[in-house]
Amino acid sequence: MEAAAPPPSAPSSPPSPPPTAAAQGSAELVCAQGRNLKAVLCQRCGSRVLLPGAATFARRELLLPVMRKKAAAATGGVGDGDVVREHWLVHDMFSFENVGFTRDVGNVKFLVCADCEAGPIGWHCLDDKDSFYVALERVAHE
Repeated sequence: MEAAAPPPSAPSSPPSPPPTAAAQGSAELVCAQGRNLKAVLCQRCGSRVLLPGAATFARRELLLPVMRKKAAAATGGVGDGDVVREHWLVHDMFSFENVGFTRDVGNVKFLVCADCEAGPIGWHCLDDKDSFYVALERVAHE
């Protein structure tokens, strides 16, 4: 299992319940090598985002804006959102089957479904070109 670098401080908020990982425990989604056992899908339209084995499980606290269409996510700040802790970490953007990116919001681009533009489903810091995080609680698995 590969651990991500420590995150910047998240705003204080009450502890949230553990993510459901699309109604499954994250242990059922991760193989012995720490990779995704199942395909990762968009919760809204079912488009395939990642194939099995394409990402590594990582824990890192990130603040993602509330889910909405790409245009709204690009114009809004990250003020209201959710702190997510469990992610699929992808090191090569070409590993994605289907993903889109918002315009830059500071030094971050948010990941969205390329078909229905629902998101953000993940996060990419422009300072780290090789790390793309997809929140387990924002996607489905099959």
